[in-house]
Amino acid sequence: MGQRIFSISIHFLLLHVSLCIYSQDSITKSPISLSGYSEIYYCYDFSEPASKLRPSFFYSHNRHNEPTLNLGFLKASYSRHAIRGNVAFMVGTYPQYNLATEPVFAKNILEANAGIKIAKKSNLWLDAGILPSHIGFESAIGKDCWNLTRSILADNSPYYETGLRLSATSENEKIYFSLLVLNGWQRIKPTNSRAAFGTQLTLKPKSSVTLNWSTFAGNIYPDSVARWRYFNNVYGQFQLTKRIRLITGFDIGYEQQTKNSNSFYNWYSPVMIVQYKLTQKLILAARAELYSDSNQIIVITGTKNGFRTYGYSLNIDYYVNQNLAIRLEGRSLKSQDPIFRSGSNMARVNHFIATSLCLSF
Repeated sequence: MGQRIFSISIHFLLLHVSLCIYSQDSITKSPISLSGYSEIYYCYDFSEPASKLRPSFFYSHNRHNEPTLNLGFLKASYSRHAIRGNVAFMVGTYPQYNLATEPVFAKNILEANAGIKIAKKSNLWLDAGILPSHIGFESAIGKDCWNLTRSILADNSPYYETGLRLSATSENEKIYFSLLVLNGWQRIKPTNSRAAFGTQLTLKPKSSVTLNWSTFAGNIYPDSVARWRYFNNVYGQFQLTKRIRLITGFDIGYEQQTKNSNSFYNWYSPVMIVQYKLTQKLILAARAELYSDSNQIIVITGTKNGFRTYGYSLNIDYYVNQNLAIRLEGRSLKSQDPIFRSGSNMARVNHFIATSLCLSF
């Protein structure tokens, strides 16, 4: 089933390209737009890992004492009447670690999708291909996130997905809903013969409030050891005052203990981020989080209590202009078990600082 979804996505993209070429003959304004992004970062981990890699549950900004590129991409977007699409290619440590298990041809694809509006009188779309994840309030693109580094919650849930998405937006744009048929949990090439499924519901009762509930259900393992995973992501984003914004989020997941089992393991993660705008160019953000995975479904530690880690961070951003930002963050982690390597020993705490330069156009 997963292979068929990928095949359908590729054919859908080819149809989209053909329609784009045909439609451009009759328009005066180009429906194609180009954009790009580059984020160079430097992290210093006070545990000084000899491998230059930060803890294994970080997949973004995870190199120690080594200035490097987290994510750089070039993107082409098409939008005209009932057709839309995106193609973006990327480089950096983000694709190196987040797409490590994907086939070679896919490792540098950030997006490759096309969509057709299927109802004239309503905002109903069918999209197919490699899409940004419908889960979470953080993305791979740093400039779109309140903190320099991603939360543990974000780094251990999908940043991208492949499949079909049917979505609808209400006329007043206060309600958005989508149904998805996917190749798996953050997968381009499927790992089994079964499709996974997802939903997303976003409500905007007023301009200062956004509420979201996203779900995932599917087997992420080979058929021989199939175990179903059920996952919920809930968050709210609030504009409290002209200067203060708040995000509160909660993830909870369940997974079968063994194939065909009626018993499940679970993990969960609450997070809260407060942002304060000092000036138009200077912005502060503070984050508190907990990630609890005692059965080591997502993060494997090999320790008695599994992965149960608290985190705190504080960052300051300076926007030189709307296209260029300089960011600085300090972050501290504390685990129930000694899971962090510190020299030749293991420790319960980990501290690091990070800075980045984000350029977009």
